[in-house]
Amino acid sequence: MNEQWITFANEIKQLYKKDIVPLHEPTFDETEIEYVTDCVKSGWVSSVGKYVDRFEQELAEFTGVKRAVAVVNGTAALHIALKIVGVQPGDEVFMPSLTFVATANAATYLQAIPHFVDVSEKTLGLDPVKLEEHIKDIGEMKNGQLMNKQTGRVIRGVVPMHTFGHPVELDLLIEVCGRYNLALVEDAAESLGSYYKGKHTGGFGLVGALSFNGNKIMTTGGGGAILTNDDKLADYAKHITTTAKVPHNWAYEHDEIGYNYRMPNINAALGCAQLLKIPEFIEKKRQITEKYGNLVKGLDGVRLFNEPGNTRGNYWLQTLVLEQRHSRDAILDFLNENGVMSRPIWTPMDELEPFKNMPKADLTVTKQLKNTLINIPSTPLKVK
Repeated sequence: MNEQWITFANEIKQLYKKDIVPLHEPTFDETEIEYVTDCVKSGWVSSVGKYVDRFEQELAEFTGVKRAVAVVNGTAALHIALKIVGVQPGDEVFMPSLTFVATANAATYLQAIPHFVDVSEKTLGLDPVKLEEHIKDIGEMKNGQLMNKQTGRVIRGVVPMHTFGHPVELDLLIEVCGRYNLALVEDAAESLGSYYKGKHTGGFGLVGALSFNGNKIMTTGGGGAILTNDDKLADYAKHITTTAKVPHNWAYEHDEIGYNYRMPNINAALGCAQLLKIPEFIEKKRQITEKYGNLVKGLDGVRLFNEPGNTRGNYWLQTLVLEQRHSRDAILDFLNENGVMSRPIWTPMDELEPFKNMPKADLTVTKQLKNTLINIPSTPLKVK
């Protein structure tokens, strides 16, 4: 590896003042200790308690939606989001192939079929223009429903994923969904604190899903949430994630198949403390972006991915975009061997064994980005 990359790695270690720099760590202080301790002392550590209620209310306020339903992880949030908008066994659901596996897994939990579409170089997320081109090629409207002419199945919805916290082109996507009667379910797992034209992600579709895994911009340990502006959908989500138990002082009655998906109170306590710090976390991440922008100037054929127009991203993971002449794997080997934890973007879903035979559109941009994107250390509060 040439001197440019040696200098780059050393500067990152100096920036974080560490010999080994993780990709992304959670950041805690006495506030988290105080809230979690209070929760433990109360004895209410499972799925009922004041912190769950508080977290849902404050999360809804922060994201600008009417309701938030806290659940055990982001995958569970996506699973329930798809279920409550009416995705049925055998339905197809459009989603990017360039996403984390949870997006595709959530659809298969409902015995639905992931249908993979391409992404935009500008946003790294689902491309509404290419989506509509694909629909015109393989779809037809029958009785108000979009049908896949090739498979004979209903295409029920679209799941865009806001990659690394950068919003997709939501205005165009909403227009496409309206033309073809597609339910819009936002995979906002990575985009807490991200905005499209001043509005928070997760609130544009019928439902949105967040993740609070330990590596996200804020964490509840394990956790996720369903966002919606529809009270009926929120009530239904809360009901079926509480094992579909009919409210009663002492009887155990369940009126349909439910899921034990509610977020424990102790996780919500951690979340309440973390949520207070989101503005600070994002400001620190934007400082990192500025610093990395200067460092990357010393690398030939490399640029730092920056937020698209009309958006304000949370910059969850800083992303290098390599020219094709670079060897992605050689750079990853060098950085990781020299104490700078880095990773490639996900293997596209259509290349994974469980999804190889799923329907798909032309994925030219997906295949290009697979070999040219690298995530580098992005922890917010370690930068001096």
